[in-house]
Amino acid sequence: MSAAPVSDTLLRREIGRVGIATIAMNGVVGSGIFALPAVAIAKTGAFSPWVFLLCGALILTVALTLARAASFFETTGGPIVYTTQAFGRFVGFQTGLLIYVSRVAAIAASANLLVSYAVPLWAPLASGLPRTAAIVGYIALATVLNAIGVRAGMTVLYLISALKLAPLLLLILLGLPDVRWAAVAGSDPVPLATLGSTMLVLMYAFIGFEFSLIAAGETRNARSAIPRTLVKTVLAVAAAYAAIQLVAVSVGPDLGASETPLIEIARRLMGPAGTVILGLGVVFSIGGGSLTSLLTAPRLTFALSRDGTLPAWFGAVNPRTHVPVNSILFCGTFSIALAIGQHFVWLATLSTFVRLLAYALCIASLPVIERRLPAVPGQFRLPGGLAIPAVALLLTLWLLLHSTSANVAIAAAVVVAGSVVFAACAQRAAPTA
Repeated sequence: MSAAPVSDTLLRREIGRVGIATIAMNGVVGSGIFALPAVAIAKTGAFSPWVFLLCGALILTVALTLARAASFFETTGGPIVYTTQAFGRFVGFQTGLLIYVSRVAAIAASANLLVSYAVPLWAPLASGLPRTAAIVGYIALATVLNAIGVRAGMTVLYLISALKLAPLLLLILLGLPDVRWAAVAGSDPVPLATLGSTMLVLMYAFIGFEFSLIAAGETRNARSAIPRTLVKTVLAVAAAYAAIQLVAVSVGPDLGASETPLIEIARRLMGPAGTVILGLGVVFSIGGGSLTSLLTAPRLTFALSRDGTLPAWFGAVNPRTHVPVNSILFCGTFSIALAIGQHFVWLATLSTFVRLLAYALCIASLPVIERRLPAVPGQFRLPGGLAIPAVALLLTLWLLLHSTSANVAIAAAVVVAGSVVFAACAQRAAPTA
């Protein structure tokens, strides 16, 4: 499993440490942070910054665990590779499918939210053909940029990353003088049930860091570069989120029902110019998240095709651009279908729940990988051995217990559909007498 499969050698290793950090950051910082501060305020009030910190602590334990798993491999697929090594091809396939569906749902959710933010600029985007055309055009553009090649997609992603982070950092800097430190420090903890249900919603803003693991087959020195860069990026994002929520609950404690809380915070801090600045930040943030999803999600279907659990069509690599072009085009088409057919909340819920299931499978795979594969010099190591993965698994399972029956039904449908596809591919690959 540690040597690159033949089909992986068709990909170019063009992603370095800065690229890893950019992919991880864009995977996490997307549409969620612009909408969820209001949800946190509505559910937990002045205690909400602490909830964001707790979410950050939970996702850090998961990131540390997956970083350790990543240090054993240099092949495309990330979570697929880990769970296949530990539990076999069927579990690896289901893990990849869960993450893939989660990413496609996130692309679709982002497209819906982006067009919704543009409605004040042109009212017809609220519904009908103009809205559908805008969604299709946006996803199609992101798909084409990634189909051109990794370098082209990454170049655009670097530019968008700078444009999306600048407004958020400005919001933090201007809002810190207004932070009500005493109110936050002295806030009463919320009931455990409320905490769990709130964290489950807020985790939508934290998931996505595993993007950088999926593209390992196109990353230089992946075994050493990915783990440390990943952990540093997750730490930085979690700290920034907590700071943003500090500002939000201090400047806008009345914004629990707002659909655009950070834009309202920016207006209060900077006037009309703040609305424009944060509005642009939303556009670039969602754009960066979608570009990252369309860069990495197709690598999942490519990896599954490489492993023989999806048709070979998904594994086709363009000889000129060295990208899995069929997987990219399919991902874009699937995203458009979901974006047109569903709304943001449904898509965000689907994305979060199935991703947490995939995280749990990846965490559970690490002890098996530790037993089966030898350590290598300079490998990323966890303090306390498997203590952090144990905490990560318990926290993830606790969070999943706060899900609704609808979440479970969606995940079950994905698994059943995946089982049918897996069985069909396995039968086709079986030798005939």
